[in-house]
Amino acid sequence: MRSEPQREGDDRDDGVMPGDRGDMATDSVRDTGPIAVAGVIKWFDVTRGFGFAVADDDGIGDVLIHFSVLQPHGRRSLPEGARVETLAIQRGRGYQAREVVAIDLSQAVEEPPRPPRNVDRVDPVALIDAAGDFEPVQVKWFNRLKGYGFLVRDSDGGDVFVHMETLRRAGLAAIEPDQRLRARIVAGRKGPLAVSVEED
Repeated sequence: MRSEPQREGDDRDDGVMPGDRGDMATDSVRDTGPIAVAGVIKWFDVTRGFGFAVADDDGIGDVLIHFSVLQPHGRRSLPEGARVETLAIQRGRGYQAREVVAIDLSQAVEEPPRPPRNVDRVDPVALIDAAGDFEPVQVKWFNRLKGYGFLVRDSDGGDVFVHMETLRRAGLAAIEPDQRLRARIVAGRKGPLAVSVEED
C-alpha cells in the first residue's frame, strides 16, 4: 500500500532540474557515460551564456552548449553555423555537452561588427568654427531627462536641435518653453544644430 504514494512522489521529482541528485532517472542515464556527438550551432545567446547545436544524429536532437565548455577554447560563445564535436551526456531534458572537442568556424555566420556607440553623436565644440553668427531663437521645448530639446529660429521658424552639453557650456542649468536665447547654428547631418547659446 505504501509503495503507491512513493511512486507518485518519484513522478513529482521528475520536475527537478537535470543533474539534481534526487533525479534518479538522470543518474541512471548518466552512468552510461558521455558519447561523441557532432552538430551545428543553430543559435547561441551570449547574454544568457548558452545555446544549442543540432546533432548530426536525428535520434539525439539538440545539444545544449554552455559557455563554460567553450572556455578551454578561449571563447564564450559560438556563431550560428559553427560546427562542433562534443562529448555529451544525456540529461532529463536532452543532451548537454560535457566537453567540446573541436570547433570548425569555416561555415559559421559571423555577426557583422557593431558600429561604435554614439556614431551619430556630433561634438558641437568641433563645429563652432563652421557656425554662423549669433541669431535670435526661442525655446520650443527641452527635456532634461533626455538631455536635449529644440529651439525655433526667428529667421525662418525652423527647428534647431540643442543638447544639454551646449547649455552647460553657456552656464544654463535649464531652459523653459518660449524663453528667448541667441544661438550659433550649423547644418548638422540631421538638421540645424545649435553649437553655442547665450541668454538674449
